[in-house]
Amino acid sequence: MNLVLVTQRVTIGSVNDMANPYFQFKQFTVWHDRCAMKVGTDSVLLGAWTDFRGAVNILDIGTGSGILALMAAQKAPNAQIDAIDIDAAAAEQARENCSRSQWKERITVYHQSVQEFVDTTTKRYDIIISNPPYFSKALKSPDKQRTTARHDDHLDIKTLLEAANQFLESTGSLNLILPAEEGRQSIREAARLGLTCLHQTFVKPTESAVYKRCLLCFSKSLSPYYEDEFFIEAGKRHSFSHDYRQLTQDFYLNF
Repeated sequence: MNLVLVTQRVTIGSVNDMANPYFQFKQFTVWHDRCAMKVGTDSVLLGAWTDFRGAVNILDIGTGSGILALMAAQKAPNAQIDAIDIDAAAAEQARENCSRSQWKERITVYHQSVQEFVDTTTKRYDIIISNPPYFSKALKSPDKQRTTARHDDHLDIKTLLEAANQFLESTGSLNLILPAEEGRQSIREAARLGLTCLHQTFVKPTESAVYKRCLLCFSKSLSPYYEDEFFIEAGKRHSFSHDYRQLTQDFYLNF
């Protein structure tokens, strides 16, 4: 990936509309031409932010192109990763991306919904990671694949949290990236299920902007709550902040 590709996704949550059908990272390549949602800032932020230390079993819910499963494999060298997606084309492309990587023996991709996966596995996970669909009232796209990837008709926050609560080891963590309001809702909903928010990071496009995304870590275990924030661009357009570079430097080329 060159710097031009990096700068195309500095707006949080943006989608890469360029003709390039793949995205090159330092240690792997993600092809996303058959996925409704392309590689974007949200997934990169979540994968880079999540603490995978000591993880043995990891679950990626709504894997899309497989980017989070691949980031998890890079950061957690001893972990086995399961990745699921309801969309057949996305699941197949994720499977191909993972099979081309150096971690192909450690990643398994399933074409299943969360609801189906709940019914077919008794496995428990140290880390669950998800960049979930979150639109609930916005106008839907005529493209059914894109609607499934972006809208929460098939995977709302309540369903995701309930599934994670079932899948998590007692000391495991669920890690999400959500818009501001959905993040607040998820904390309230998680509390009703006995999941505590341990860490929340507020992400702003620039230093003076209001935050647009929040990174959230939930667990069944009780620990002190911690929050922090950072911004992506410093000063002029495409001038990236020190914190953003530090966070993503293991993945982005030229960082």
